[in-house]
Amino acid sequence: MIKIYTKPNCMACDATKRYLTDKGIEFNVVDVMADEQALQHVKDLGAQGMPVITADGHEPIFGFRPDLLAKLGE
Repeated sequence: MIKIYTKPNCMACDATKRYLTDKGIEFNVVDVMADEQALQHVKDLGAQGMPVITADGHEPIFGFRPDLLAKLGE
């Protein structure tokens, strides 16, 4: 399962969601401003910004990284 941890008004978050949607890759969105546990989780991962993308069997992806996002669909 792919999760995108986002926050409101985040251009990189929107770009990430658009990229995955265009590639036909399914994902769930978690708003860290509305979910304290999710915010703590991304902090524990070492995130300093959004988005943070997690997927089973993959290292977390920080920021909008099409090069790494493409591997999620493989």
